[in-house]
Amino acid sequence: MQIASFHTRTVRARYRRPFAISSGTSAELVTLLVEVRTTDGASGFGEASPMTAYTGETLDGLAAALTGYAAPALIGRDPRDLAGAHAAMDAAIRGQHLAKAALDMALHDLAARAAGWPLRLLLGGAVTDRVPTTWVVGLGTPAEMAEEAARYARLGFRHLKLKGGEDPPADVALVRTVRAGLPDGVELSLDANEGYAPATAARTVDALADAGLDLLEQPLPRWDLAGLAALRARGRVRVMADESLQSVHDALELVRRDAVDVLNIKVLKVGGLHRARQIAAIAETAGLAVKIGSMPELGVATLAAAQLSAALPCATVPADLVGPLLVDEEPLAPGPFADTLATGEVELPELPGIGHELTALDDPVSVG
Repeated sequence: MQIASFHTRTVRARYRRPFAISSGTSAELVTLLVEVRTTDGASGFGEASPMTAYTGETLDGLAAALTGYAAPALIGRDPRDLAGAHAAMDAAIRGQHLAKAALDMALHDLAARAAGWPLRLLLGGAVTDRVPTTWVVGLGTPAEMAEEAARYARLGFRHLKLKGGEDPPADVALVRTVRAGLPDGVELSLDANEGYAPATAARTVDALADAGLDLLEQPLPRWDLAGLAALRARGRVRVMADESLQSVHDALELVRRDAVDVLNIKVLKVGGLHRARQIAAIAETAGLAVKIGSMPELGVATLAAAQLSAALPCATVPADLVGPLLVDEEPLAPGPFADTLATGEVELPELPGIGHELTALDDPVSVG
């Protein structure tokens, strides 16, 4: 079995409402779907969705890195040699984690399909076949956001995430309002997306803790590991790294600095499932919890993230698996997410591979 060709297609899905973080807003989710085909007719699929305001990568840049460098380096290789694939891609082009992640995901899908296994078994086991997910509360007035949070908590979501970072006092007021309407046992997190000033972050964290926050994601700039460690040492809320975690080396440094309680591993951001598993092993060894995050993505990449979360005992913070729930219509793998809004969980299919039912791409963009 050797890799023979790659094919790509751009897929777009409009958000139900614009997806906003402190660094920018997107009206639609745009993703690059990738198919890898082998000499014996087998195939696997991967996906990468660039969010330029977050990663700095564009769709055109992603496609160029994939079709011009990373994919050609894999032609003729055994698709099951996942570590070797990363060595070949790294030799062909530095960085470009999203392009490598899409190809890595397709190779994992192909290898699991060839074995006849759901991907979670290829990734090391199946801690569960039902993966709880976080609900990301949409932007609105505090009253509207509190009502949405309470509604999804009643549906079964046990972890809710707010977006913040631009106005710390407003974040504190929002957390207080949302927490007042939640039942006992529901965790509440806030993603500051690097938005807090180092000089005042400690005071903000104390106020957020008093307001009822459980988990604070990336409050400080990605480079300020000393600041993250100081906030964690206060012990008021758990601290999670996101933008500070771009690689295996970042994970090791976060552990060395005692900087965080939780690592947010986004499969695309770190370069694929192979790298994500390496980071998860570091977290488990260090006694840290893991959350499998999202850019967000559509169904193929979101399912891959769910399969990874199901295979990791240390993935104890509910994953971000909401991409297919945030768009008007999920175009790639709607089935596994059909009941998620009613249960707060993604029920993983027993199908071989990632769990989608895609067959083949007939697209003018191809390599090989």
